[in-house]
Amino acid sequence: MSQPTRGSTTYRGRYTEPVPTSNLVNDADDFPEFEPFEGYGSEATPRTHAPGHGSLSVVEGGIDMCQQVNKPNHYTTDYDTPYLVVRRGQEFFVRITFNRPLTAGDDFQIEFLIVSKGSMVVVTFGSRSGSRWAGRIVDSQGAAVTLGITSTPDAIVGKFRTYVAIATASGMQRTARDARSDMYMLFNAWCPEDAVFYPDEAGRREYVLNDYGVIFQGSVGSMTSRGWMFGHFEQGVLDACIYILDSSQMPIYNRGNIIKVVRKGSSMINSQDDNGVLVGNWSDDYSMGVSPTMWTGSVKILLQYANTGVPICFAQCWVFAGVFNTFLRCLGIPARVITNFSSAHDNTGNLKTDLIFKTDGTPDRRHTRDSIWNYHCWNEVYMTRPDLPPGLGGWQVVDATPQETSDGHYRCGPASVMAIKEGLLCHPFDSGFVFAEVNSDVVFHKRDRYGTLTPYRVEKALIGQAVCTKAIGSDGTHDITHTYKYPEGSPQDNMTMSRAEEYGLERDHSELPEDKVTVTINTEQVMLGQDVNLIVSFQNSGDLPKTVSAHLATTVIFYTGVAANQLGNKDFTVTIPAQQTERVTLKTTVQEYLPHLGSQHCLYFVLTGQDEDQSLCAIKVVELHAPTLNLMVSGLPQIYQEMFVNVTFTNPFNYPLYSIYMAMEGPGLMNYRTHYYSTIAPQATITWKESFYPRVTGTKRLFAVLESSNLHQVFGLADVEITA
Repeated sequence: MSQPTRGSTTYRGRYTEPVPTSNLVNDADDFPEFEPFEGYGSEATPRTHAPGHGSLSVVEGGIDMCQQVNKPNHYTTDYDTPYLVVRRGQEFFVRITFNRPLTAGDDFQIEFLIVSKGSMVVVTFGSRSGSRWAGRIVDSQGAAVTLGITSTPDAIVGKFRTYVAIATASGMQRTARDARSDMYMLFNAWCPEDAVFYPDEAGRREYVLNDYGVIFQGSVGSMTSRGWMFGHFEQGVLDACIYILDSSQMPIYNRGNIIKVVRKGSSMINSQDDNGVLVGNWSDDYSMGVSPTMWTGSVKILLQYANTGVPICFAQCWVFAGVFNTFLRCLGIPARVITNFSSAHDNTGNLKTDLIFKTDGTPDRRHTRDSIWNYHCWNEVYMTRPDLPPGLGGWQVVDATPQETSDGHYRCGPASVMAIKEGLLCHPFDSGFVFAEVNSDVVFHKRDRYGTLTPYRVEKALIGQAVCTKAIGSDGTHDITHTYKYPEGSPQDNMTMSRAEEYGLERDHSELPEDKVTVTINTEQVMLGQDVNLIVSFQNSGDLPKTVSAHLATTVIFYTGVAANQLGNKDFTVTIPAQQTERVTLKTTVQEYLPHLGSQHCLYFVLTGQDEDQSLCAIKVVELHAPTLNLMVSGLPQIYQEMFVNVTFTNPFNYPLYSIYMAMEGPGLMNYRTHYYSTIAPQATITWKESFYPRVTGTKRLFAVLESSNLHQVFGLADVEITA
């Protein structure tokens, strides 16, 4: 594992010794096996007990971390590590084998060390006081003693070394360093006193223990989903997550504080300003790394970063959210990936997303700074907020995608979801920024030749139309929009928006005449390779007929709302009788859009119109659905038995695909694997077969992706039930 950079002299003049920031680095000057009491001097040696009693010592290999008992009790069996993993605030057991049975005069203690003596935790088992961790003798059989140890619910999270120290007349005799007795301590969603306690068992299993999931993408009315393998139990991932904190130089003593840990994680998952895990890239040029759509999960990313210390190329918002979710769940923090559809990215720090149009109705992209992302992914963590007023704990927004700085670093949160809903934007952290992402008004302006902006339409319900996450126990959509905002226009919503203004977020108060003519755009779900048929409906609520001169601009866009390629413009005129609706069908053929897609599967239609006294505007985002991969699993679905998976794909197009890369993985089943094809002819079928050996029981998932030079975002998955 790559070694984090460590400063050696920067503490001087401020601290008496360096602030420990590296958990995984074993210092060469380990604890001495004998440590004399004060006043005995360094030459003191341990003295024997009185005649008739042999001196007490621990036999070679006499520290048993009782993994077979502790791991099931702490829900950590699936961690692929030879070391014990426990959760704080909950008792675990250690069996010590001494060279003889204990007597009444024996005095010993268990010492847990995370870096240096300043972080040492001492657990005693008699009348002598120790640390805040509790210890008791559970059972004693001959020379073997079983101890029960309960850490505090705010204990430091990380990797501890374990020692047994025996009191002698002149000092403490300590066992030698034995890596087999190392132990990881995690946050504990099962402990009511822990800041991350989650009150529901089904939720704990979903938000802490589930190592795979789905992330929702697409657009409102055309949602799609892709699998993501969190893989937080896979070999090396826990060390990689601790390495991230080490690389950030986060002080060890802060690593029991949930607020500081998630805030540091939000900063370190991106590499914008601190050499973190992932490099963001929205350019459509991924030649220097891996396309964001090619990743199947977090494991390969985290292991590569931990092994090299070099940020991984490349990521977009769902990759940042997926990797951050792994980091959080791996450390025991309840977490989930959130998708906000029609997410505002406001560059002017208010509650207005300003879209600017030219006098002829075409979008003025040169002068439009704000954007509407089709979707944006972030995370929520479940935690108490003792730093906030009562009622603002629970789910908190955290976001690792680098958008804006927070206290000088590219990070976001934790921001209380309840505070966002109530408009209480004075509370930390970054609640105003998240509030704007789900609540901005979209203001349509016309810009004349002199640069004067005139608003002509305001959409108050366009932003944050749906906030979704994966349902507990299924891949279905769980709509949580109501947790972020009240129904549009309700008294509670009006009060929230007014409160937000009091905290400095400016809203739009344009007084515009009521529209007599409104326009909407609808379409059916469209597969990639099909024509797009838009149904444009003009409704006239007035008492006179209206004639509208309309303009339709079509663009291939990134999911961030930024234009990738202009497709064309169409002008037409329509007359709408009084009190009636007139519908116009507009077609964009596959021949028109396919050569311009690149890696994007998203078309952006903006219709503007003008009658004698009114300007119209409507926006429609159409997600083109790609074909899918088919995964078939065979073999005996038992642990450690060989199984097989066949991934098949048929090219449905009338043109060949080139430079095809495929990747597949499954936590607990198969590590990350890839395959390459140079060409897939039209209507041809390819089959990729791999074998694997399951290492854990339960419902597990395989997820595969396909990317080529002229086809992108092709996915497939298969679930399999593994028995013992």
